[in-house]
Amino acid sequence: MLQIDQKITAIINHFKLNNYAFSKRIGVTGTTIDSIVNGRPQQDGTRKKTKPGYDVLSAIINEFNINPDYLFGKSEVMLKQDFKQIQTYSGIPQVVTVNQDDKENVVFVPVKARAGYLDGYGDTEFIETLPSFNMPHLNNGTYRCFEVQGNSMIRTFFDGDLVFGKYVEDVNDVKDGQVYVIVSKNDGVVLKRVINQIEERRKLILKSDNKDGNYPSYSINAEDIMEIWHVIMFASKQVPEPFDVYDRLHNLESKIEELQEQVKKN
Repeated sequence: MLQIDQKITAIINHFKLNNYAFSKRIGVTGTTIDSIVNGRPQQDGTRKKTKPGYDVLSAIINEFNINPDYLFGKSEVMLKQDFKQIQTYSGIPQVVTVNQDDKENVVFVPVKARAGYLDGYGDTEFIETLPSFNMPHLNNGTYRCFEVQGNSMIRTFFDGDLVFGKYVEDVNDVKDGQVYVIVSKNDGVVLKRVINQIEERRKLILKSDNKDGNYPSYSINAEDIMEIWHVIMFASKQVPEPFDVYDRLHNLESKIEELQEQVKKN
C-alpha cells in the first residue's frame, strides 16, 4: 500500500504539476511540500520525510476534489468524481424471467454455466438459455438458484448442493455472518459467509466455513460487485448420518427385543 507521501506525489503527477506549483494551489510553501514528498536532509546524509498536517491534507482534498479515503489508505480511488462513477451496483437484477402467470421464475445457474453467467448475467438471451422454474413459497423478491462448486463451504454446504438466493437490492443491507452468493468482476460466482465493511472500507470480507486452512478470508471492492444473492434455502444430496444418541437408542431397542424374545421362549 502506498504511503501518504507517495499518494501526494501521485496527486501532483496526476495534475501535471511540480512541487512549487502544487504548493501554491494549496496555500503552503514549496519547502513544505518538498519536506513531505522528498524529505529534509539529515546530518548523516539521509532524508527524513515530514508527515502532512491536517491543514495541508484538508487543503489538498478541497482544492483538487480528492477522495479522503484515498489519502488515508481506505480506497484506491483518487478523485471524488471517479468514486461516484464506479458505484455500479444495481438495485434490481438486470434480467428476470416470468412464467405464463406473469410470476417470476427462479433461474438455475449450474456449475457449467458459471463462466457464461459472469459475462451474460445482464443478457436476456443468455438468461433465457438457463433452466428456470417456479417455487410457490419464494415470493416477494427475485430469486436465483446456484449449484455449489468445491469444498470451501464444507460444514455447511457441499459440492453439488443447490442454494437459493434472494437478490439484495442495497449492498448496505448485507448482514454480517450470513451466507451470500457474490457475483464479481474478478472472482466470478462465489458462495461465502460475509462481513460487511462497505461503509468503513468500501469492501466485503468473504469467509469460508471450511477451516482446514486452504481457504483464507479475502476482501472484494464494492466497485467490483455485480450481484449479491442472500442464501435463504438450500437442497443437499448429502443425507446426514444419524446422531450417536440415535445409534445408542437403536442398540438399546434391539437388546430389549432380544430380551422379549428370550422371555417368550422361556
